[in-house]
Amino acid sequence: MRLLLIDGLNIVRRVYEANPAPESPEKIEGVVRSAMGSFKRALKEHQPTHVLAPFDHGGNTWRHDLYPAYRQNRKPMPEILREALPGLKAKLHQDLGIPTVTVPGVEADDVIAAVFACWAKHYPEKSATVLSTDKDLTALVDLGAIVYDHFNGETRDAAWIAKKMGVKPAQVQDFLALMGDSVDGVPGVPGVGPKTAQDWLAAYPTLTDLLQADLPGKKFATLKEQADLAVLSRQLIAFKTDFTLGLTFKDLRLAKPEPEYCF
Repeated sequence: MRLLLIDGLNIVRRVYEANPAPESPEKIEGVVRSAMGSFKRALKEHQPTHVLAPFDHGGNTWRHDLYPAYRQNRKPMPEILREALPGLKAKLHQDLGIPTVTVPGVEADDVIAAVFACWAKHYPEKSATVLSTDKDLTALVDLGAIVYDHFNGETRDAAWIAKKMGVKPAQVQDFLALMGDSVDGVPGVPGVGPKTAQDWLAAYPTLTDLLQADLPGKKFATLKEQADLAVLSRQLIAFKTDFTLGLTFKDLRLAKPEPEYCF
């Protein structure tokens, strides 16, 4: 058995942004066609027995409740693309047998983390692959997930994390929390970049340990002064998994779409 979790909107947005054509129905048709090709290729490459493509529901989430400025500077999805999503999701299910899901108040990342956690609990010896270019999801590598960049054909494993982030998989969320994320609006600690975060986490395995330390320097003094901001950032980076999807793994079993015959 093999589980494939596809970050649905991650694929769609990447395909959309790679298309330089001006906004038009024809562009959206091309985006849907290319996105369907990407999903189909994912099935062929990974040969899953079970698959799910979570999409963001849209609107505010628990992260906005925690921090109202979350994603306030992020470019909104073009309305013409948003209107095409229901049809795309219907085609995924009908043409490729891929079920999709959206959950109000949480993001697709949370759904992926929740489904993976359940799979790992019940099928610890069976593989689970996450298809996404979202760096936040590399935190699941520490729990046994295979994270794969579909567009670059690259597995984001512990070696990739060490090369790109300079930390261990278990430290990914602490690393991202310290630096913040201007795209998602995660504040981070002012003045802290990757080198400082790497050095601190090389000496102290977790943000909690780091906040209890006593180090010299202005940046560490800022960290101590902004400890609440660091903790808030860590909460925003974390996954929320305590919700019910109303699905079973039977629902995720990849169904081969029946061919259409004329009678």
